[in-house]
Amino acid sequence: MGSSPKTLQAIVDAPGVRGKNVAALWKDGLPAFIQSIISTKHELQEPFYVLDLGVVMALFDQWSRNLPMAQPFYAVKCNPNLALLGVLAALGSSFDCASKAEIKSVLSLGVSPSRIIFANPSKAEPHIKYAATVGVNLTTFDSKEELEKIRKWHPQCALLIRVKAPDDGGARCPLGSKYGALPGEVTPLLQAAQTARLTVTGVSFHIGSGGMQFQAYQKAIAAAKTVFETAARLGMPKMRVLNIGGGFTAPPHFAEVASTVKAALQAYFPNELGLTVIAEPGRFFAESAITQATNIIGKRVRGDLKEYWINDGIYGSLNCILNDHAVVTCMPLVGASSPKFEGARTYDSTVFGPTCDALDTVLKGYPLPQLQMNDWLVFPNMGAYTVATGSNFNGFNTSAILTYLAYSSPKLSEALGGLDCMVSC
Repeated sequence: MGSSPKTLQAIVDAPGVRGKNVAALWKDGLPAFIQSIISTKHELQEPFYVLDLGVVMALFDQWSRNLPMAQPFYAVKCNPNLALLGVLAALGSSFDCASKAEIKSVLSLGVSPSRIIFANPSKAEPHIKYAATVGVNLTTFDSKEELEKIRKWHPQCALLIRVKAPDDGGARCPLGSKYGALPGEVTPLLQAAQTARLTVTGVSFHIGSGGMQFQAYQKAIAAAKTVFETAARLGMPKMRVLNIGGGFTAPPHFAEVASTVKAALQAYFPNELGLTVIAEPGRFFAESAITQATNIIGKRVRGDLKEYWINDGIYGSLNCILNDHAVVTCMPLVGASSPKFEGARTYDSTVFGPTCDALDTVLKGYPLPQLQMNDWLVFPNMGAYTVATGSNFNGFNTSAILTYLAYSSPKLSEALGGLDCMVSC
């Protein structure tokens, strides 16, 4: 992509980023940057995020090198941050949207509707009509009822039949109980599409989010091949799109996933000239790119047990613990009046969120040093299904949490003079 300053320029010119400040960091400078935010904004005691756009670019490069045949359609539901969407758009990503609002967000960045798939197999009629109006012409279905809605409101739309993956690969968030045609339903659905004179241009599946049993992709691609064959036997126009869904894990496991996918594509679609392969990665790009800092707003000591309250929790960004089955970790950062933590004794600690519900418990028995009021706990890997699925319960407004933009790259930091070089966009 050229030298680091040019890379930075591409970042700051991206839609959703343009007009904002981006902090250029050393490779391992994120804790120092977070500390600088805390130190320079003395009035700041609210939680905040740091979105590292350098991580997003590095992950996009990983995707391009490992799965070059699969065009990514970023799953907006995972994290709809406009800066994240804008950088992905500038890098060449397309987008998986599930609602009118998500489509609007992507279009607001100047993205062509041809780069959007309306990947919701059960859509509200007003949302279908909106997609037709703005020119989003690719969607999914898995029922005759959905076909009837599409026939009525968007008959020119190209369709992908969503099939249930044979195996969810141990996904943290399996989807097969809600979406996907069963094998015995495929032929009747394809025939119904023929009768309605709708164009089924391919097959879609999703093994679920966060799985680690990568052979699930091989099984799903094999199942998709049988659907292609069924369509051919029915005399339908040749299918040309295979959507392999999402659920991809970021490095270090991604190379193994990609190898499995490539081998399966070669085995089941070896001579399919003109086949377009797309995917719907969400957490792959978002999870590790965002870090959250939370302030300690309360403390209680019961013998050796230390209990702390922070200003975000289970009903906010950390809902991922319940909804996404995430296992979170944190590190302490010193506040203005606290000693350094290096080498300090640790204690079994409980960390509560700010709401009045006892369910709002973030960590139990977690080893932490003795902390004080207004110290901070920093949570890495907070980009996937966090702010997007948070609530405003008890008046704690998840959607109001500020996001600071950063770009981590050793070469870039050297070129621009080091940590905390603020680039005016």
